[in-house]
Amino acid sequence: MTSKIGLKHIHAIAPYVGGRPISEVARDYGLDESKIVKLASNENPLGMPQSAQDAMLKAAADLGRYPDSNGFELKKVLSERLGVPADWITLGNGSNDILELAARAVAQAGDEIIFSRHAFAVYPLATQAVGAKSIEVGPTDSYGHDLPAMLAAINASGPKAKLVFVANPNNPTGSYLPAKEIEAFLMAVPSSVVVVLDEAYNEYLAPEQRYDAIAWVKRFPNMILSRSFSKAYGLAGLRIGYGVAQPHLTDLLNRIRQPFNVNSLAQAAAIAAFQDTAFLQKGFELNRAGYAQLTNAFDQFGLTYLPSAGNFVLVKVGDDDEAGSRINLALLKRGIIVRPVGNYGLPQWLRISIGLTEENAAFLDALKDILAQQ
Repeated sequence: MTSKIGLKHIHAIAPYVGGRPISEVARDYGLDESKIVKLASNENPLGMPQSAQDAMLKAAADLGRYPDSNGFELKKVLSERLGVPADWITLGNGSNDILELAARAVAQAGDEIIFSRHAFAVYPLATQAVGAKSIEVGPTDSYGHDLPAMLAAINASGPKAKLVFVANPNNPTGSYLPAKEIEAFLMAVPSSVVVVLDEAYNEYLAPEQRYDAIAWVKRFPNMILSRSFSKAYGLAGLRIGYGVAQPHLTDLLNRIRQPFNVNSLAQAAAIAAFQDTAFLQKGFELNRAGYAQLTNAFDQFGLTYLPSAGNFVLVKVGDDDEAGSRINLALLKRGIIVRPVGNYGLPQWLRISIGLTEENAAFLDALKDILAQQ
């Protein structure tokens, strides 16, 4: 008997499915966990910085008490570096939390939220959770954002348009938007529409690609900047991110966020990691080398891949719509976990997180052997 409990738009949500855990793959395929390589979830292959581990262990002595709900110390560090007042900052249980808070704060049933066709899966989930309508724009030839088309969609929606998500770099395609294009878009979007600029991977941008997004937050009162500690800072398991916006928007976000949405260990680790510039640089350099390692091999294999500004590469592994799932399964049986992206409308592709040199090599060896048997 089908339950009638719950809202229709909630029942319609397909739950988010993350990259498969190492332990699960080991159980399913009878493999040794220590020999499994996970390149599925865009995690930092260096793990958590030692500075963050030390700070977290120190904070563990006080876990009998609730965390600081306002995150005073972390906001202070962020405020000083970013050059904005602390009341412009909202802490989240991962940047995913910021994305969902933004949708809840400004949209409801009957409203419309705009995002790119091949963008983060949480955007449609956050939209559907509030009963709003998703307006997907694209795809483009580069599998990235078509900002003029997104602006046209906003204008076509009229007063129904409440929120637009823009990711730079974009997950899962790795596409990059130049600063001039984003700035022109922000200038053209109606002030009644909130723009979330999702920069979960911005620390991986090459120096010539970087821009001052904080300056845009100061100029555009309808903008929310979302960033994460999960990727470059190595804190994925602690779930912490933050948003930056002018006070009228942070006030809305703080009215609906959970009182203790960021735990004490995460706050302590984030303070240390944010100041650990040596770790950040090491991760950046490792990522650049790993990108070259993967893409050079893809060139040798004759595979098509998309240029990526993040810590992952999207590669096409076949021409039929079963290619991604077929190659993914063959890799799993060899203890290599990557990310199929059929749920993004890309069934011929796999997203490969950039790992340590030896992890990349293990994946490439397995992929070469599998492709030779096709």
